[in-house]
Amino acid sequence: MTETLHHWAAGAVLKTDGDRFADVTDPATGAVTRQVALATEEDVDQVVAAAKAAFPGWRDTSLSKRTTILFRFRELLNARAGELAALITAEHGKVLSDAAGEVARGQEVVEFACGMPHLLKGGATENASTGVDVHSVRQPLGVVGIISPFNFPAMVPMWFFPIAIAAGNTVVLKPSEKVPSAALWIAELWREAGLPDGVFNVVNGDKVAVDGLLTSPDVKSISFVGSTPIARYIYETGTAHGKRVQALGGAKNHAVVLPDADLDLAADQAINAGFGSAGERCMAISALVAVGDIADTLVDKIAERARGLRTGDGRRGCDMGPLVTRAAQERVSGYVDAGEREGARVVVDGRGVAPDADGQGFFVGPTLLDHVGTGMSVYTDEIFGPVLSVVRVDTYEQAVDLINANPYGNGTAIFTRDGGAARRFQNEVEVGMIGVNVPVPVPMAYYSFGGWKNSLFGDTHAHGTEGVHFFTRGKVVTTRWLDPSHAGLNLGFPTNA
Repeated sequence: MTETLHHWAAGAVLKTDGDRFADVTDPATGAVTRQVALATEEDVDQVVAAAKAAFPGWRDTSLSKRTTILFRFRELLNARAGELAALITAEHGKVLSDAAGEVARGQEVVEFACGMPHLLKGGATENASTGVDVHSVRQPLGVVGIISPFNFPAMVPMWFFPIAIAAGNTVVLKPSEKVPSAALWIAELWREAGLPDGVFNVVNGDKVAVDGLLTSPDVKSISFVGSTPIARYIYETGTAHGKRVQALGGAKNHAVVLPDADLDLAADQAINAGFGSAGERCMAISALVAVGDIADTLVDKIAERARGLRTGDGRRGCDMGPLVTRAAQERVSGYVDAGEREGARVVVDGRGVAPDADGQGFFVGPTLLDHVGTGMSVYTDEIFGPVLSVVRVDTYEQAVDLINANPYGNGTAIFTRDGGAARRFQNEVEVGMIGVNVPVPVPMAYYSFGGWKNSLFGDTHAHGTEGVHFFTRGKVVTTRWLDPSHAGLNLGFPTNA
């Protein structure tokens, strides 16, 4: 018998009356380790109702009390981060060091949210008109929904819920059904930190749960990270139901290597950004744009490094783990097959990798393709696997045109020693997050995370001050205490004097 994971509402496990369940698999071994309940419409309603009931009390809780609980959560997470990392590795497959890094980056948003009293300060103007004062405040929305992807079971939800909770909202988190344990572990940690029941809730499931959140009149906003087609659906459906929506979509991230770049640095970083987490990152570099005559040397350096990587079970000190499912493994291998048929040169082939793992895990080793054309599916599609494609161009201008013509605009990088070229690149490229000799330019928590074009639907990025504004609404109060000189009738439009 395997353990069955249910939902979390009002500070306790909520078991479903439904009969739909999904397998949770260890990607390194292929073994089914748990089952997770897939929510019914009634389950969604019950979880949302718990969040709605908790909102008035949490909204009216002082900022001092809220941040005290947030600090306690931070300390508990610091002490037990290893437990969460182990859960992530067991269900996602990424190596333990990568999982620990994910938790640490999510914790940075918790630390940012601990400063919420300062972030929520309004403005005030005394005597804006004679005897009239004006001040502004920002207030929480109510129940907010978070729909998170499989590739970052802890970090992506933590982009959103620390800020939402610190600002006075209550949360319903819908994690990926492939990796449900991290969300439930976090829910129990919140309870231990003293968060009131119903402020943080988890509903597990599939499209039924997603649609339930999107259409519920009691859910005021949706935060989503996932593929572009689903992000578009989330945005269109959520906004059609009157919700505030931030939907972060897919990516095809390019790294440009100029002829003057340190090629050893570029090769190291191409490996890190292309094959970290088996390429299952929305900020992974999947297209390396080699400018000028450096391509042969650069490809050789990357290939040498890629062949030295050890692929296997993330708990065995390997460099790279498995893909999340058998279907993902087959899809990624299919893209390599297609690239080879279309004329790309397979320099390093990960399709037949012999992993350091037991069982029948879902492995594709580091794969390097050269002479990739812009019409090939390995270039046009988001593969979401450990496949690095090298595209050769003659000039800097061609490299920028390539990036700007791409429908995605999540992240990009340039490798160069030329400050002028780097400054020009960051000004001209049409992408939301840019690295200069930094291959994965994920911003710190006090800056916003978000792309351009088909990588973002909605006008508000994640975390940072944009996150604070997303999870709050502005209110302006104009005040005049009674003064006999203002008595009497006047039906004209009010003017300031």
